[in-house]
Amino acid sequence: MKTSTPPHRSLPFLQKASLLAGAGFLALAVGCNRDQVSHFRVPKEAPTAGSPMAAMGEAPAGMPLAEGDMPAPPRPSGQGSLKWSLPKGWSEATGEGMRYATFKSPVAGRNEATVVVLPGPAGGELANVNRWRGQIGLGPIDEAALAAARVVVKTKAGALNVYDFTSEGQTKSRMVAGLISTPDGNTWFLKLTGDAGPVAKAKPDFMRILESLRLD
Repeated sequence: MKTSTPPHRSLPFLQKASLLAGAGFLALAVGCNRDQVSHFRVPKEAPTAGSPMAAMGEAPAGMPLAEGDMPAPPRPSGQGSLKWSLPKGWSEATGEGMRYATFKSPVAGRNEATVVVLPGPAGGELANVNRWRGQIGLGPIDEAALAAARVVVKTKAGALNVYDFTSEGQTKSRMVAGLISTPDGNTWFLKLTGDAGPVAKAKPDFMRILESLRLD
């Protein structure tokens, strides 16, 4: 003879099953939320004010930013402004974005000279020199190597620190760069960049430009 389970004994079992099922759904939901949080990406911070990258209008590594994307700083005028003389065959155009001016040499091949002026020390000499070196694939240097690489050119505007770097590898790039501080507190950067061959041919004239610097 078959006997059936009394109704009052099956009720706790159903309640336990419901509780276990609810707990399972809750754990699954929590697990999903955890997965979402673990995959949340925090955007990279922009350069902080006063850093050399911010001063020069550059973004962190992996976030390239063209000079034309940055607003131009106020153009200096009066006693602090630099003046120069261009050799025969060179032309000058008003710069755009961060550039104060752009020079075009008569030398064939990839080469270009630019002028940038920024307020204050603009991050400091060592930081800017290492940034320039990075632009042509060279590693950073320390203060001792900075002093060894520096050539001081005397101008009517004051002492101009000049650096000349050439990249490594089969296709070489070269950069000749000078920086000078003016009495109004601004820092001026004059750079000749391009392929090593054309830059070598344009350098003598570019050095004449640097030697001609004077205050307005």
